[in-house]
Amino acid sequence: MASLLSTSSKQILNVSDLTRLTKELLETSFPLFWISGEISNFTRAASGHWYFSLKDAKAQVRCVMFKGRNSLVENMPREGDSIEARATVTLYEARGDFQLTIEFMQPAGLGRLYEAYEQLKQRLQAEGLFDQSRKKPIPADPHRIGVVTSPDAAALRDVLTAIRRRYPGMAVIIYPTPVQGKGSAELIANAIRQADQRQEVDTLLICRGGGSIEDLWSFNEEVVARAIADCRLPTISGIGHETDFTIADFVADLRAATPTAAAELACPDQSQLRSQLAQSQARLMRAMQSLLQKQAQTLDYLSRRLISPTQQLQQQKQSLQQWQHRLQLAMQHLLNKQLRRLDHFSTSLQQLNPHEVLARGYAIVQKADGQPVTDVQQLVAQEPLRVTLHKGSANVVVTQIAQSED
Repeated sequence: MASLLSTSSKQILNVSDLTRLTKELLETSFPLFWISGEISNFTRAASGHWYFSLKDAKAQVRCVMFKGRNSLVENMPREGDSIEARATVTLYEARGDFQLTIEFMQPAGLGRLYEAYEQLKQRLQAEGLFDQSRKKPIPADPHRIGVVTSPDAAALRDVLTAIRRRYPGMAVIIYPTPVQGKGSAELIANAIRQADQRQEVDTLLICRGGGSIEDLWSFNEEVVARAIADCRLPTISGIGHETDFTIADFVADLRAATPTAAAELACPDQSQLRSQLAQSQARLMRAMQSLLQKQAQTLDYLSRRLISPTQQLQQQKQSLQQWQHRLQLAMQHLLNKQLRRLDHFSTSLQQLNPHEVLARGYAIVQKADGQPVTDVQQLVAQEPLRVTLHKGSANVVVTQIAQSED
């Protein structure tokens, strides 16, 4: 911009150029920063945007906080409130007004509290007080529940109401203590130590209702964090609302969003237990019926196999008779087979019997020495021979020899 104004006296800026260049210069020269001051001339437009001025004893500046940002502010600011804001510098070109665009705001002094909160949180985390490995499990079936809170607080009524609703017979022991104000952190720590020394409850609730960061600050004190870390009882924190996180929440064994939620996490639901019991009973009945049916079937099977000695003897007698009958059949079959073979061999033997052959007209010719004659070449003329017939024999003399044509 400086070069633009100094290069030539003939170059003349119009208003739009000037405001645009000024806007660019402001926005690039002032990144996001923190500013504190007192609110004045506060207006909430129909669009939902907030318009106001921030001032101190010597000056003031116009501010705007758009709807998307101011919806995150817990409480709408009022005239005269001292705040701390994170903002950027800009220029509203339509009027040439210098203004701040507010991104976030909080009551004055909270910055120091947040800084102290972060420092303590980082230190305790480095010591391992937030480690999951040191967290104790919450008993599922406690006999007594302890509550560290103010006896006059709405948080206590919420806790007792939730416990009575879920488990009417649950015993509750209250360890009363102020939960805000000067010295309350030490008193809260003493109540936690007292519960730990007595060891008369199974679970210890540390509760407080909602409030500002200043109201909840006692639970961000190191003395309370150390007392929770040293406590041998399982602890549940239920401090503030769902969006509130304190140092006590990180140290406790379990964090609940609200005091009511802490009571619900610590106390079993009697109606749910009854439902689970009914389901278990139904499963047990089904299992018993199934077992009885199975055993009845086994008994029936065994009873069918179990017979009296008389029946057993009768069955064995019947079995013996069956085997005897089978043996007789087998022996008869074998005998018939052997008889058939004998008949076959007898027939074959009869066919080979020489006498049977002679009966058909054949004869046996033998020389005087008994040598059988089977070829005419064995014969000589006038040689005596013996001829054996089927019936009897005769002595003959060869008178003529005829050679066969073969």
